[in-house]
Amino acid sequence: MDDTPVARAKVLTWNIWWRFGPHWQDRQPALLQSLREVDADVVALQEVWGNAHTTQAHEFAAALGLHARFAEPSYPPVSDVPRANEDEELTLGLGLLSRWPITSLERIELPARHRPFSPVAMVARLEHPAGPLPIVVACLEYEPAYNDDRMSQAQAVADLATDPALDGALPIIVAGDLNAVPNSSVLRPLREVMTDAWQAGGGDTAAVTLPSSHPSAPLEATELIDQRIDHIFFRPGEWAQRVTVESVSLAGAAVDGVYPSDHRAVACQLSWRAGR
Repeated sequence: MDDTPVARAKVLTWNIWWRFGPHWQDRQPALLQSLREVDADVVALQEVWGNAHTTQAHEFAAALGLHARFAEPSYPPVSDVPRANEDEELTLGLGLLSRWPITSLERIELPARHRPFSPVAMVARLEHPAGPLPIVVACLEYEPAYNDDRMSQAQAVADLATDPALDGALPIIVAGDLNAVPNSSVLRPLREVMTDAWQAGGGDTAAVTLPSSHPSAPLEATELIDQRIDHIFFRPGEWAQRVTVESVSLAGAAVDGVYPSDHRAVACQLSWRAGR
């Protein structure tokens, strides 16, 4: 009988659609309710708004009793939307929520030849009870014409996630809106060094995270619409460590007729035993 202790973490990734779409304020309670229902330990957020006083990630963390961090800039570029006041300056970035303290966070610029700014990835360590839990959060390029950037960014994320400095007693996790289907050449660098949690957990191969059924679906994104483009990958943190995906699921369906986002969220329950 194997008496090695088992450790767990429930991870969710979700593109929460910034302040895009009509009546963005009406979506906030639905976003919060969906996050509360999943009750993940670690939440990677993309298209998160921020201003001089707070960020969407910090507001959610305060409501849920979690820790939060925010990093910008990220995709897509900020648009002209209604502000609380004329002087409000809005940013768009990545968010991270954690049940455990976030002990470190690095803001790493990703390659971008075609944009006037370089998006960032977040590389964080969380104070999991079993030890430091590394996570990389990212949102990759989405324009088909800029596919060279998207592929370079995927390689950069894979390089970040395989940095030996992250190795340890816990697995390394990558989570985000990667704007690529599971078997695409874009994700090859990640597939070669990490495991797709959805596939490892027996998730439905027809699962969709950018559905055309959404009233504001970007139907022009023909390579991404009605596909699973939001992903969680992992790799063991040490030799012989056994990582199991106990369950996978989608979240973020409409709440009382209100769609929280144009994306669905991906959640997975990971467990692992220390290597020997």
